[in-house]
Amino acid sequence: MLANAELSHDFNLLNQQFKDLVAGLTAEIRLPPIRFEVESTPAGNFRGFDGGKFYVVHSGSITVRYQGRTLYLLDEGDILLPDATGGTATDLAVHYGSEAGATLESYPALEFMQQVFENRAATKLWTRMQVTYSSLMLRLTASGADASVTATPGFELYEPGDVIIQQGERADYVFNLTSGTADVLVDNVPVGRIGEGEIFGAMAALTHADRSATVKARTSCSVVKVPKEQFTDLIKTNPATIHSLLIDMANSIVNLNEQLVSLRGGDDEN
Repeated sequence: MLANAELSHDFNLLNQQFKDLVAGLTAEIRLPPIRFEVESTPAGNFRGFDGGKFYVVHSGSITVRYQGRTLYLLDEGDILLPDATGGTATDLAVHYGSEAGATLESYPALEFMQQVFENRAATKLWTRMQVTYSSLMLRLTASGADASVTATPGFELYEPGDVIIQQGERADYVFNLTSGTADVLVDNVPVGRIGEGEIFGAMAALTHADRSATVKARTSCSVVKVPKEQFTDLIKTNPATIHSLLIDMANSIVNLNEQLVSLRGGDDEN
């Protein structure tokens, strides 16, 4: 993804992460793509554009326009998910063209999403991709905002031992661990572990409660932080996110139960 603005280093990290997730997702889905060429498109959507398909840029670039203004460019490895308004309101729709042409690979959206819902690994990749995309869009928006407006941190790097979430503090964000491993502690007692790709911190954010546990980096970790309001909007419109969230919550409960059984076994030995 390319933008007409100078963006921070974390945008570049997220951008590469987004492309890696797209590549992982298309490999997991195993749908044969149809490749075709896009000619230069000065206005409107490129010839052959279909709102019922997803597109991955194989080469060249796709221009994303809104009301005649170029928002950003999709380049090699980016995925194009059609605008929700479709063609029902042309003046309000986002349009996709190309300044110098591009080669795209298309996937039928319905079959694609059916496989996403049926495949646990694909569901997690889809969710991580959406969270990362949301963070990229936040940075693009912030790049054009008034400098006096404080931007959401969004992306953080933690070294081993660093605290990601502190027990008892206010829950303003939901987190996605994009790499590394973290420990979960309640009153300084280890009760679980968080692995790469897991979403955490959602329960307190969704219930407006304070943090019930501390999360501390076990290894070097990269984390995407999503404001709780933004995450609520995401799960309302994206059932795959709910599915992935439920999986991660279920895993947390299993880990906690195993920890309790282990502690109880230790007490019995004493």
